[in-house]
Amino acid sequence: MTLLIVGATGTLGRQLARRAIDEGYKVRCLVRSTKKASFLKEWGAELVRGDLCTPQTLEAALAGVTEVIDASTSRPTDSLTIKQVDWEGKVALIQAAKVAGVERFIFFSILDADKYPNVPLMEIKRCTELFLAESGLNYTILRLAGFMQGLIGQYGIPILENQPVWVTGSSSPVAYMDTQDIAKFAICALSVPETQNQAFPVVGTRAWSAEEIINICERLSGKDARVTRMPIGLLRSVQGLLRFFQWGWNVADRLAFTEVLASGIALNAPMDEVYTVFGLDKQQTATVETYLQDYFSRIMKKLKELDYEKTKNKKQKDTKTPFKQSSKVNSQ
Repeated sequence: MTLLIVGATGTLGRQLARRAIDEGYKVRCLVRSTKKASFLKEWGAELVRGDLCTPQTLEAALAGVTEVIDASTSRPTDSLTIKQVDWEGKVALIQAAKVAGVERFIFFSILDADKYPNVPLMEIKRCTELFLAESGLNYTILRLAGFMQGLIGQYGIPILENQPVWVTGSSSPVAYMDTQDIAKFAICALSVPETQNQAFPVVGTRAWSAEEIINICERLSGKDARVTRMPIGLLRSVQGLLRFFQWGWNVADRLAFTEVLASGIALNAPMDEVYTVFGLDKQQTATVETYLQDYFSRIMKKLKELDYEKTKNKKQKDTKTPFKQSSKVNSQ
């Protein structure tokens, strides 16, 4: 039995690969660059070059595969649009998986995607869920809210570097989850029959607003945040302007997602029944507090070590060597 992971070099994908390998799965990863994915090979995964947007590469990647976990998504730096990757690419993958006789297909969606028809990524996720459900594949859909890993770049680093922290509109509380915990649910779904042909929310222990996250980061770092609020009206204007230019479509589609994060409506869902179905222990799920505390304790320790080395080197430079002292005495 071979498990194909798509998007294995991403924030979530690498955790899926790591956990699957640790649990004894034979893991194959579809990658665009074997060089950038070399760490996956070192872990024990098989690498196959391919691309969702090049459907002819999928047949070879799916040869002999019995299970697929799709964690791929378009990135802000991609030249391709969200529609090309997250819709056309996913449709091609689902169709190819059906032809290849794949027995299970795990797909990651976004919580409440059906409530935002005017947000391209949310509408695409909703449509992909429907397409997968009608494909005839045995599937499991996991609806996510947000990654804890994203909090570091959005809040942690800017606060440490005294850079602006951007907050938009009425901050929507988000039930962030560590990607390691999300990986637990995904790998577990492969072996739990009750998850077949079902969709589940997979979110953190509680929802956090931007202000609450900032307060935690300030307390743990000992620094004050420079909060800058971006009016939602201004972002809408920029989004509308970008749609006049083809090169701006991808950026405009991503800006549209701020409508979700600035709506004031929480991205959260009850999880007690989900933990029961998957047979996992909620007490072992990381919380935002523990995740950020671990990050800041490590980074603050590193900063102290760097400061110590800097001070030590400065003192050594300021100390006169015996040779210099001797030279000064002889000159007198």
